[in-house]
Amino acid sequence: MSSRFLTLFVAAAALLVPAGAAAAASAHPEALVASPTTTTAHVARIVAPTVALTAPATGKFKLRLRTQALWAGGTNQLLVLASRHDKHGRTWLKVLLPVRPNGSTGWIPKDRTMIGSTHWRIVVSTGQRKVRVYHNGRLARTFLAVVGAPGTPTPHGHYAIYEKIAQRNPDSEIGPWALHLTAFSDVLYNFGGGPGRVAIHGRNGAYLIAPLGTAASHGCIRVDDAEVGFLARVTISGTPVTIVG
Repeated sequence: MSSRFLTLFVAAAALLVPAGAAAAASAHPEALVASPTTTTAHVARIVAPTVALTAPATGKFKLRLRTQALWAGGTNQLLVLASRHDKHGRTWLKVLLPVRPNGSTGWIPKDRTMIGSTHWRIVVSTGQRKVRVYHNGRLARTFLAVVGAPGTPTPHGHYAIYEKIAQRNPDSEIGPWALHLTAFSDVLYNFGGGPGRVAIHGRNGAYLIAPLGTAASHGCIRVDDAEVGFLARVTISGTPVTIVG
């Protein structure tokens, strides 16, 4: 075998390695992202602009997603509900969207995100007017809350924390933190300069008139400042929040 032919043979073989590796990758797509359980939930941080579709790859347009959240411009990080591969092996994530109607979902490509996880979840009971906080499936904390009044009820359903917003004045009526949820009021479509988004927040000033354990808010969940501070410390955007009767 001539030296020139040997050189060409080695070069051609080198070119075949990446192609073979690519074929192997296509035949063995990456692991899927698990759906939420009582102990663990995964979140998808949008790291490059993308769009949410009604189905993986071939669905219709549903929502444009940027790297910044819709309200205060923080991290745009969404709860992952399921995942699936398309016919090309690309991974798609079904995420809970922060828009009306409540419970809206969409499919986004995983390669436009960074995946994280949380072992915390929050359950709010409007009937008991209590907030229960779970870690790794175990009850970690329980405290009373003020929930929506009969005319402006707190909506029931499965949601997530959308954005944690530290207040410039921690002594304001809503306290030091507002944890905006993916939930919206069913009766208020514009409130406080926003779209009627439901939040878990603190309580000061006039909000102290309604005692904990009552139904008197516009739909938000009001808790003591110390409790909302605790939630702000241990949770991340995308943490599951379930609101029940």
